[in-house]
Amino acid sequence: MMTAGNAVVSIYTEMTPNPETMKFVANKLLYPGKSIDFQDNSNVVASPLAAELFNFPFIKSVFIASNFVTLTKTTDTEDWYEIIPPIKQFLKEYLENGGLVVLEEEANKLQQDSGNIVLSNDTDVVKRIKELLDNYVRPAVEMDGGAIQFKDYDDGVVKLILQGSCSGCPSSMVTLKSGIEGMMKRMIPEVKEVVAEAE
Repeated sequence: MMTAGNAVVSIYTEMTPNPETMKFVANKLLYPGKSIDFQDNSNVVASPLAAELFNFPFIKSVFIASNFVTLTKTTDTEDWYEIIPPIKQFLKEYLENGGLVVLEEEANKLQQDSGNIVLSNDTDVVKRIKELLDNYVRPAVEMDGGAIQFKDYDDGVVKLILQGSCSGCPSSMVTLKSGIEGMMKRMIPEVKEVVAEAE
């Protein structure tokens, strides 16, 4: 007789354009349709998983999205190949044992900004910016283990927050300026410039 247990979780890694970050992809949903970024371990009450990951001495930041976790290592840590196996093993066991990923109520307290969600009081330009971010930018940057959130729009300038592998990535500024800014200027004529802002 077979007993029903938790599903077997598999974890695989993907390199990101940022050499300091690694994307750990699970075969199950972690935080469906949403993301949460921890630049340090100060607000980890919102994520028991992030709190556990910060127990690894070489973890600098944790970004959790739909089906992956992007980890940033400290710069003095040697190579990813040495630290990937224990992280993969930890994630596999944690998820198989039904460990909590994000506490929604606590996460909502942290998420001051609406991000890319279109709100009823958004102006027409802001609605178009958020839709463009959600439909075109989000899928591309999620493949690289990151996220780009809307922060503000004022007088032609769009302010975005870079998260996960996008945060501190050498190539993210090129993506921001030549990719996202170029596309926004073409599709939303009111946009004059796109800049990155710290959270």
